[in-house]
Amino acid sequence: MTLILVRHGQTAINAQGRLQGRLDAPLTDLGRRQAASLGEALARPARVISSPLGRCLETAEVFGLPVEVDERWIEIDYGALDGVALAEVPAAVWGRWRTDSAFVPAGGESMAEVKRRVDQACEALATEAATMDLVVVSHVSPIKAAVSWALGVSEAAVWRMFLDVAAVCRISVGPSGPSLLTFNERPHPIPPPAPEA
Repeated sequence: MTLILVRHGQTAINAQGRLQGRLDAPLTDLGRRQAASLGEALARPARVISSPLGRCLETAEVFGLPVEVDERWIEIDYGALDGVALAEVPAAVWGRWRTDSAFVPAGGESMAEVKRRVDQACEALATEAATMDLVVVSHVSPIKAAVSWALGVSEAAVWRMFLDVAAVCRISVGPSGPSLLTFNERPHPIPPPAPEA
């Protein structure tokens, strides 16, 4: 069976092109429609696990099951850079981040730390995911770290992946270990906004 990794729907911070780590913005109207479409497109899983942040919990609710919170799936802590526009992050900072997985932005968390906690979370779910479908609703960095776990590569690989909002990645877990089935999958048509009354 499958470990189904779901990135939450759009928030205003995503739409504005800003870093969104621990800032807890709600889903936009589009984000709620994206979440609803995911709930319709994905088969009912055996369990739903979520980051503790509201945008993930709101997305996770569409599956109609009790949502289990696991702190290990929370987004990377950008520290002082949380909420900063991507274009305003100094090039030197991006360069350091991309080449040094132990780099920690002021008050934040390193990509190596994210990878360690996500590896533990994946290992904790692997046995069950071998026999049933599990949905994990999380964020861009933890999901890319989980894909790195499935591929058996280091956290440096996260910088070579693009993962959109409301996208799905599927990891099969079998006797030989995990295998990536899909990445950045869009299994859902996004319905148009409801007409104004």
